[in-house]
Amino acid sequence: MWAKPSERMMENLSEQIQQALPNSTTAVHGHLPSRQPNPSHALATPIWQTATYTFDSTADLIAFQEGKLWGGTNGRIEYARYGNPTVQAVERRLAALEAGDLPGNYDALLFPTGMTAVTNVLLSILPTGSHVIFTDDSYRKTRQFCQTFLKRLGIETSQVPMGDYDALAAAIQPNTRIILTESPTNPYLRVADLEKIVAIAQQHRRVKTMIDATFATPVNQRPLAYGIDLVIHSGTKYFSGHNDVMAGVVVGEAGLIHALRQSQGMLGGVLDPHAAYLLERGLKTLALRVQQQNQTAQAVAEFLESHPAIDRVWYPGLASHPDHAIARQQMRGFGGVVSFEVMVPPGETALDCAARVVDAVKIPHIAASLGGVESLIEQPAIMSYYELSAEERLTIGVKDNLVRFAIGIEETADILADLEQALATAFA
Repeated sequence: MWAKPSERMMENLSEQIQQALPNSTTAVHGHLPSRQPNPSHALATPIWQTATYTFDSTADLIAFQEGKLWGGTNGRIEYARYGNPTVQAVERRLAALEAGDLPGNYDALLFPTGMTAVTNVLLSILPTGSHVIFTDDSYRKTRQFCQTFLKRLGIETSQVPMGDYDALAAAIQPNTRIILTESPTNPYLRVADLEKIVAIAQQHRRVKTMIDATFATPVNQRPLAYGIDLVIHSGTKYFSGHNDVMAGVVVGEAGLIHALRQSQGMLGGVLDPHAAYLLERGLKTLALRVQQQNQTAQAVAEFLESHPAIDRVWYPGLASHPDHAIARQQMRGFGGVVSFEVMVPPGETALDCAARVVDAVKIPHIAASLGGVESLIEQPAIMSYYELSAEERLTIGVKDNLVRFAIGIEETADILADLEQALATAFA
């Protein structure tokens, strides 16, 4: 059984979370003074498009190598696999966004995709013979990596139901090293109770906690403030915000990120400077976009829940959601994704009924991904689980009448009107 934190611990936690609240100032400037100039006094971070870096002399090179031995290179780099000034600037901004004013020293590490971030962390931390626990509503590719690739390396895995913290505590073994979950999850937007997860992990000295917080962003949720060790984001989604660049990031205590950075230099999954530049450009409007998406998603969820053609809506901002109470406690907003189950009249198939709605909307594009300025819509049964039968999909909790709507920044009234006409058309 997990142990409930003390009242004093909760008071301290509340103070830390209040200190860590995000805003657009941090998104635009990070922790840098607003008038600190870049090289050449460029307002935007320059793109340092180079693979290698030079030294003035042998003595200069030796001084650099001595600095590496004793941790004093002052940010200097010898080769792009070990760093890039453009990438480093974005990493500092991301650390500031995720950690805010929390006590301690935090850092961020960028990767070319969100999955690269996940796989690099797991490969770096988990030795042969260790054990990782993940929840059943985590991202499908993350679960597949744990169940297939890690197994080949002699690493054990356990899958536990999302929200069952007794099962989570019972799954811990002497060789457990990581508890991995997602919050909110895809596609049912389940919200993990971060306090409970941390309380369980802290009863075991060597267990680290890792949260994929892509759906929340630091604007809506700050896992580090609850004691989570590592926070993962697919920067492709809300951070970029324009569906035009791929990236991933892990944020955590600086010492842990330093160790992961050393592993990254060997594994080679580094982000190129142009992608970092585009990512930083997107970050500057993150808070504004997420606030708009929060507002529209709440309105969409409420509209759908009251519509007779919809059987169920999955959105943490609704009282009907199983994790509504915990979402209200630890989230500032409930995100820009709404999942819903379409009504299936007698004699019709669930897949076709959902497809009629998806095909009838005019604003969202049918596409994978989420978090961009354009609204996107999809049927998980077709987009992500097409190779499975309806029965197989149902055994893993994916219904054929489920639709996932990733809301962009279009006008709320326009999206609601589009949904209304689409449902009328689909069930005329």
